[in-house]
Amino acid sequence: MKVTLMGIVAAAALLVAGQAAADQALATAKGCMACHGVDKKLVGPAYKDVAKKYKGDKAAAGKLADKVIKGGVGTWGPVPMPANNVTKAEADKLVKWILSL
Repeated sequence: MKVTLMGIVAAAALLVAGQAAADQALATAKGCMACHGVDKKLVGPAYKDVAKKYKGDKAAAGKLADKVIKGGVGTWGPVPMPANNVTKAEADKLVKWILSL
């Protein structure tokens, strides 16, 4: 079987797309998508806006994962984000996905 660069690139793209869909599914399952949209503001900011705001901030992943777990207020306005019932690993996974958008 002949493996081509195009075939490898296509397979990689499918893996990345599949992973992104799985991470969005986690966000949906954990109730995150009730307040956040990927590319539009709902109650909270759009995930793409979060990614843009924290681009290049090396400490962002840790700060955001902590905020996902404990909740917070003030960064995006007066509406508080409640604490969420997620594990540290789930929060890390969600934040990694959000920052990749």
